[in-house]
Amino acid sequence: MAQYRKGRINDEMQKEIADILREVKDPRISGQFISVMAVDATADLKYAKVYYSALSGDPKTIGQGLRSCAGYIRTQLAKRLNLRMTPELTFIEDHSIAHGAHISKLLSSIEYAEESEESQDDHENA
Repeated sequence: MAQYRKGRINDEMQKEIADILREVKDPRISGQFISVMAVDATADLKYAKVYYSALSGDPKTIGQGLRSCAGYIRTQLAKRLNLRMTPELTFIEDHSIAHGAHISKLLSSIEYAEESEESQDDHENA
């Protein structure tokens, strides 16, 4: 399969899974804000890894909820996408948003010395 086709399928699956997750009635999922970060399907479209991130809630409970409704999500995905095969979904938690927020917090906590103090120190040392 051409690489551009695989990329288009992954993007379309990502959009559709995000829409389907809003319709799921499982209480472990329905009350949470879950973002689908990426989808990576194999070349033969038998399996797909769905990378998700949840901003609130217990990650273990959300993971269990996603695994339990994977069949429903796959069925809805088959109805919405016109593919010969609909891949089996594996949900993997993605920590990139939390990691990025942590780095942003660290960078914002750095205190910068004023430029005038630095220039005075440079002149005194010279």
